[in-house]
Amino acid sequence: MATVDDSALIWTRPEPGTRRPKFTREQIASTALAIADAEGFAAVSMRRIAHELGAGTMTLYYYVRTKDELIALMDDAIMSEALIPAEEFPTHWYDALAAVAERTWDVLMRHPWALRSLQNAPIGPNAMRHFEQSLAALADTGLAAPAKFALVTAVDDYVHGNVFRVAEFRATATPPEDRGAAEAAARFAETQYATGEFPHLQALFGGRVPHDGFPRLIGDTSERDRFRQGLVMLLDGMAHRMGLGLPER
Repeated sequence: MATVDDSALIWTRPEPGTRRPKFTREQIASTALAIADAEGFAAVSMRRIAHELGAGTMTLYYYVRTKDELIALMDDAIMSEALIPAEEFPTHWYDALAAVAERTWDVLMRHPWALRSLQNAPIGPNAMRHFEQSLAALADTGLAAPAKFALVTAVDDYVHGNVFRVAEFRATATPPEDRGAAEAAARFAETQYATGEFPHLQALFGGRVPHDGFPRLIGDTSERDRFRQGLVMLLDGMAHRMGLGLPER
């Protein structure tokens, strides 16, 4: 009968047991995150991490066996940043779930590359603690398990989707250096508007190219405030649908 090798998951193995280990998994993960934040995930390698730590590459394999294990450590390090200290955890379900969402948004905005590059990382202990906090927010609501799961995942989907969209917008927000390309885009939009097939787009962007029309729609509202506005609408709607009370303001 085949048995499952628990050691396949890095979380099931203790840190190297020498009396004074030179490095820790936390150091390795932190270094990998710093590289990815500065240069992109593609720059992360065991050799590069070893260079930053002043170690031999093979030395690091004593702590982390594979690239997949490194990805697991990086993802769980990010999830540790998303945890709310117990003494700061709000008592009302609405405020608590909003706090989890906002903190998660802040963390992912610091590491937006992670949504793509770490999406297949296995669930680690801090990811479980993060989910536990969301469920703890709903502990006194009286909701059944399926309703709790639906509410938590709806908020989680909104957070991840918003971060992904903001990151994509940032990547394309810089006007092209080639003025000819910008003018070509404007002419294309005008041509499409003239067909009469896009009356709602034309009205929304004031007849401008979408890239040029966004500032008028967004105004001076920050990315975080726009996220918060959408979160409030989501939570208010879910509260109404599920019969949950709102906090007193």
